[in-house]
Amino acid sequence: MTHPYDLIIVGGGPIGLACAIEAQKKNLNYLIIEKGAIVNSIFNYPLYMTFFSTAERLEIGNIPFNCLAPKPGRQEALEYYRNIHRYFNFNINLFEKVTEVQKLENQLFKITTDKKLYEAQNVIIATGFYDIPIEMNVKGEKLPKVRHYYKEAHEYAFRDVLVVGANNSSVDAALECWRKGANITMVIRKNEINNRVKYWVKPDIENRIAEGSIKAYFESNITEIREDEVEIETPDGKVTIKNDFVLALTGYKPDLSFLEKMGIELSDDELKIPSYNDETMETNVKGLFLAGVVCGGMQTHKWFIENSRVHANMIVDYITSK
Repeated sequence: MTHPYDLIIVGGGPIGLACAIEAQKKNLNYLIIEKGAIVNSIFNYPLYMTFFSTAERLEIGNIPFNCLAPKPGRQEALEYYRNIHRYFNFNINLFEKVTEVQKLENQLFKITTDKKLYEAQNVIIATGFYDIPIEMNVKGEKLPKVRHYYKEAHEYAFRDVLVVGANNSSVDAALECWRKGANITMVIRKNEINNRVKYWVKPDIENRIAEGSIKAYFESNITEIREDEVEIETPDGKVTIKNDFVLALTGYKPDLSFLEKMGIELSDDELKIPSYNDETMETNVKGLFLAGVVCGGMQTHKWFIENSRVHANMIVDYITSK
């Protein structure tokens, strides 16, 4: 057990880094603990993903994010956040997973990881939401051909691919795979492409569907996945189609059980919104704070890098004022 830190930040994404920058400014003894690489979620995005936000909205620490294109991509974002680390030289442990955060009787927190134990006076949870796919709960979902994460199109070329969903990740994957020669079918629960799809991409997918290049079943759901086919419930009845891969890009959710184990209260509705003070970001557990996307519970589209960067200032200002 090391000497207690003023602050431990769980999660080394952009918001976790923003919290560390504010902690450095206030001379706090802090540590970031990240289960993977720095900005691990962005690292796991599709290779050619383009952000909806412009570069300046992804900036942290008042360090300019220079980008030639109107919207930065994954590679540019990784380069930017690596340079942020070079500049600030964060105290960060990478590839170390936090397994438990427990408040002790002496009001300190004990942080247990897969490598060692730490103590801290305050803890920020900035773990995002990209770790746990939202499952369809259908027969055959565990087959190897079913993927909940998409990286690039090459392996799907010239194959029968079914893409589930109508959000940004689903639409990007459908278009990229189709352009690489895949035969694409989309299964969409609602009657239209999601309005949150990037405005320069939405007309593209709608036109491909309208011309028949990509087949789409609206108001439909998968009922069963088999080795070489998929069964779909449509408004016109059940349809069975040939299939090699299923890209079930149905969204992701934060590790809510991890929050509950720490004693954080969640709303009793389906949104499971954590309890926190929206002026300080402190949860119902004194000294335990939330920052970034994790604040929204199942509302994973409520918080982004651009609108949750302020959480860092709010938390650290409150900590240092106590």
